[in-house]
Amino acid sequence: MQGEISITEIPDLVGLEVGISDWMDIPQSRIDMFAEATDDHQFIHVDPVRAAETPFGGTIAHGFLTVSMLSAMHANTIPKLREDNYGINYGFNKIRFMAPVPAGSRIRGRFVLREARLRGPGRLMMTFDVTVEIEGGKKPALTAVWLTIIQFDPEIWPRKEE
Repeated sequence: MQGEISITEIPDLVGLEVGISDWMDIPQSRIDMFAEATDDHQFIHVDPVRAAETPFGGTIAHGFLTVSMLSAMHANTIPKLREDNYGINYGFNKIRFMAPVPAGSRIRGRFVLREARLRGPGRLMMTFDVTVEIEGGKKPALTAVWLTIIQFDPEIWPRKEE
């Protein structure tokens, strides 16, 4: 979708696919860096020789690496906001890892805005249905219901909490 909108226009997007991210590379080097950062060195992620003997046929990305890519996918997908703001993660209502992400593959995110509502002065909570696709894959890597909050100057949208 991209473009630029006002925070007050976000509720008009409920029910719409607000964007599809660019494809993002998942090379073995990214998987290795994630393993280092999280101390998760399970061989299916970091040992190509042993991982080749598994049903995966090679190393795969950590599920949480895929989750961690959502912020970057989201940033290059949704419309930019005219007003000063910042976003924070609020959490997930559901995450399902549907298919492994092989090292060397590419993934992208699809974002549908399920809900947008004020959660107090200067706080808009958005709920997204997210699907992470694997290029050429039959099944998505991940499906999730993701909650984010945009913090902004309450004078922009001086309505009471709904």
